Amino acid sequence: MNDPAHPDEPSVTKRGGGAPAARGRTTIADGVVEKIAGLAARDVPGVHAMGSGLSRTIGAVRDRVPGGGQRSGVTRGVKAEVGEVQTALDLEIVVDYGVSIADVAGDVRENVVAAVERMTGLEVVEVNIAVSDVKLPDEEDEVPEPRLQ
Repeated sequence: MNDPAHPDEPSVTKRGGGAPAARGRTTIADGVVEKIAGLAARDVPGVHAMGSGLSRTIGAVRDRVPGGGQRSGVTRGVKAEVGEVQTALDLEIVVDYGVSIADVAGDVRENVVAAVERMTGLEVVEVNIAVSDVKLPDEEDEVPEPRLQ
């Protein structure tokens, strides 16, 4: 079949339509966003741990039991709600004594938003932070918090 405007050129039938990278859907699980956010939050100086004392204690026990649970230490203290193009996050953190909580919370928000948006392409519409405790210098940790490197 020839194009009437260009009778000497054979017609080309396009298949699929659009760029190959745009064909199909990508879905991202809540847990993926929670892991990214948890790691990004832990990287901020002044964040001592994630989650409340009770959740860290229960999580440490669960982590020691084979097959003990779905939530890993990385996602402890992080909850994500993921839509098709946006996500919202709730984080619970413990800060070190002496740091500015407002500054640490701002730094956590910046780090989490940058990491999640860069890695997932989702728009982060909010990052809510609850500071559940302050780690005093002479206080012992109830459960050693694993430091990820």
